[in-house]
Amino acid sequence: MPTPSITTTYAGEFAGKYISAALLSGNTIANGGITVKPNVKYKEVVKKVATSGLIGNASCDFTDAGSLTLTERILQPEEFQVNLELCKKDFRSDWEAVQMGYSAYDNLPPKFADFLIGHVAAKVAEKTEQNIWQGTDATAGEFDGLATLLAADSDVVDVTGTTVTSANVIAELGKIVDAIPSAVYGKEDLKIYISQNIAKAYVSAQAALGYRDLYHVGKTDMNFQGIPLFVANGLADNDAVAAETSNLYFGTGLLSDHNEVKVIDMADLDGSQNVRIVMRFTAGVQYGIGSDIVLYT
Repeated sequence: MPTPSITTTYAGEFAGKYISAALLSGNTIANGGITVKPNVKYKEVVKKVATSGLIGNASCDFTDAGSLTLTERILQPEEFQVNLELCKKDFRSDWEAVQMGYSAYDNLPPKFADFLIGHVAAKVAEKTEQNIWQGTDATAGEFDGLATLLAADSDVVDVTGTTVTSANVIAELGKIVDAIPSAVYGKEDLKIYISQNIAKAYVSAQAALGYRDLYHVGKTDMNFQGIPLFVANGLADNDAVAAETSNLYFGTGLLSDHNEVKVIDMADLDGSQNVRIVMRFTAGVQYGIGSDIVLYT
């Protein structure tokens, strides 16, 4: 078991909180960038319907015309877990030791326990965001992300990308728009999902063209030629996807599982001084019609 490194130093009154490194938010789910399908215990079938030639010339008779093709994709969330164990004695020399109590049967510092719960939940949100877009099932703790699945589908419209800068971002976004199928262009929930570096380049390009104050404080929604730009924190640099939100799916069991972190004091169970942090959840992604999606990599 790894020993936690406690390097904090008492300097004045304790501020009552811990500070962790900035975390990526799971913004694809939080900001409505994907269709969430909860309560998927094992797998769910995503039906796809394609029709053609439905309209014919009028007549007095019933004349069967057109074709309907029904295909399906499987949305199958995978199971994941967080198992972390800490030993309470490692915190006795810290300046928060008094919060553990004076008995030899002490507790994990409560403020640290609160921080740890929030930290673990946020880390899971960050990893899930990354998995949604660029996860690889062969890697432990990951499921196949949308970019991984789309790259393997020959039906998806592929656009060859490059390193995006403020000098070429307008042209590169133009390539994506040009590749969007006519049947999808103009749909209400159509978005261009862009990585953070593409978003930075676009803001810089807008400022250079006089459309945005480079030093403006505040957040404004971005779009390109009328199509909303959705900054997906989990997308790899220089990657983008044009798709309808209704064509992208995130599946899980209970949404509340992603917010439940259990802290288990093992003292009453095995007599040890260990505290375990446990979290279990399921997650997976899928898309519907590949030919309606543009993948820029």
